[in-house]
Amino acid sequence: MGTRAHVYEIRIEETLDDCWTNWFSSLEISRGRADADGGEHTILRGAVPDQAALYGILASIRNLNLTLVSVHRLKN
Repeated sequence: MGTRAHVYEIRIEETLDDCWTNWFSSLEISRGRADADGGEHTILRGAVPDQAALYGILASIRNLNLTLVSVHRLKN
């Protein structure tokens, strides 16, 4: 049984600039408008090789005291 990378979109309440790329090296960082309050937020998007890597990304978000809004696995 082989493992296949899945593409995820992770939304964070805070606005991160491109200098955060080192923390989230495998993911593209973009900014957008939040639906509810109109404020800006950050979207991390990219291929994640396995569940362990996903949990590592989520741990980094927690360790940086960032506010996780949502995690979605996108169709490849």
